[in-house]
Amino acid sequence: MTNKVGWNFDNSYEQLPRSLFSVQGPTPVQAPKLVLFNDALAKSLGLNRDLLHESEGLEALAGNAIPNGDYGLAQAYAGHQFGNFTMLGDGRALLLGEQITPQGDRFDIQLKGSGRTAFSRGGDGRAALGPMLREYLISEAMHHLGIPTTRSLAVVSTGEDVRRETNLPGAILTRVAASHLRVGTFQYAAGRGDADDLKALAHYAIDRHYPEVAGAENPSLAFLQSVIKRQAELIARWQLVGFVHGVMNTDNTTISGETIDYGPCAFMDVYDPKTVFSSIDVQGRYAYGNQPYMVNWNLARFAESLVPLLHDEQEQAVKLAQQSIEEFKHVYLNEWFTGMRKKLGLFHEQEEDEKLIESLLKLMEETKADYTNTFRALTFGKQEETELAASDQFGDWNKQWLARLDAQVESKEEAQQLMKTHNPAVIPRNHRVEEALEAAVERDDYSVAKKLLVVLSDPYAHSEEQEAFAHVPKSCKNGYVTYCGT
Repeated sequence: MTNKVGWNFDNSYEQLPRSLFSVQGPTPVQAPKLVLFNDALAKSLGLNRDLLHESEGLEALAGNAIPNGDYGLAQAYAGHQFGNFTMLGDGRALLLGEQITPQGDRFDIQLKGSGRTAFSRGGDGRAALGPMLREYLISEAMHHLGIPTTRSLAVVSTGEDVRRETNLPGAILTRVAASHLRVGTFQYAAGRGDADDLKALAHYAIDRHYPEVAGAENPSLAFLQSVIKRQAELIARWQLVGFVHGVMNTDNTTISGETIDYGPCAFMDVYDPKTVFSSIDVQGRYAYGNQPYMVNWNLARFAESLVPLLHDEQEQAVKLAQQSIEEFKHVYLNEWFTGMRKKLGLFHEQEEDEKLIESLLKLMEETKADYTNTFRALTFGKQEETELAASDQFGDWNKQWLARLDAQVESKEEAQQLMKTHNPAVIPRNHRVEEALEAAVERDDYSVAKKLLVVLSDPYAHSEEQEAFAHVPKSCKNGYVTYCGT
């Protein structure tokens, strides 16, 4: 069905076994107000921006009405949360439907913070304004950095407070995703012990995300290997820009290979593999340097869930799962080293590259160098402006790197261009994000967030305007703490 706004909804997810979701109606809010809206994303989805700003569109974005229908879906899933297994589900989110774009692509349209569902565990099902704005800002930054991610169509303030430690203004985020299928979705199906449900879910995921493996000799195995590959590539891209997700539970690991659930996330300023921002990650389980290991662990749980589909004999099925998981390390390291070479302007692989890269990172850690600005300085030959310049060892490293560049067939100008397209001028600096959130939450001023979004929309421009947003005050380099979005 279509309408003037441009909604063109399907809901293929409701064709799955009923155990995997709950039918859920909207929970109206008192006084919705559109505070952030993604014009470019709306256009790509085939939606009319102007009409979405009007009453009918706003009612849909607020959860007061569901386009082309009178119900949505809350999805069931499970998850290892900080290593502990729990049966979960959408406790404060509602899948309105799947938007079919003019190009024929399919995207989930989900409201986050839309009220209680059958899976709510004592909470109010609502969300606070600050965390919804954070997800909008960071997810859009990730998109423009070229990293697969869910995206944000809109943030609507509800006119209602949510009770946490204090009363906070409430909001609803409209999230757009290739799908909301998670490792935890498969854990849920496997945990219930229903082989038919698990098989139906696997067939659905293959049809939606990996149709090319449907004709494979062992489609379930090819599906597992495809998810492993996409997740390995995704995490490598996180590492290359210094992104720290903060809560890499299995329910936050997507089947599509998109980044999802921006709770206590942040970008690293000073390079340190032990960087943790989340207030609840007291053991550093999801520290920056641990992220590749943790997604590998999550994928092992995914493989366990698929064991009944991999082979009729369990021993052989387990063997196939283990062999597939072992490939993660190779894919990840290849993707990461390839990315690091590009950040250093290196076009082709040489034996000494690994040592060159690891030596640089060691120097950055020892000198407490800013991760993003170090590579930015190297791009423009301004090494003296980095913390590295204070190290006695840096001179030797710099000579080795310049000699490596000189040995290439490609010119120095070509090397610099390669670096410019892989070293962002700006990232969502933590102090800038906090400035935007404070202005919005405390003063109802969204101009700071909108300005930041503009700056982050072209991170590889290296423009004069971006200079101020690349600077990090000394007072902001230590002690930053984030909290799970509520």
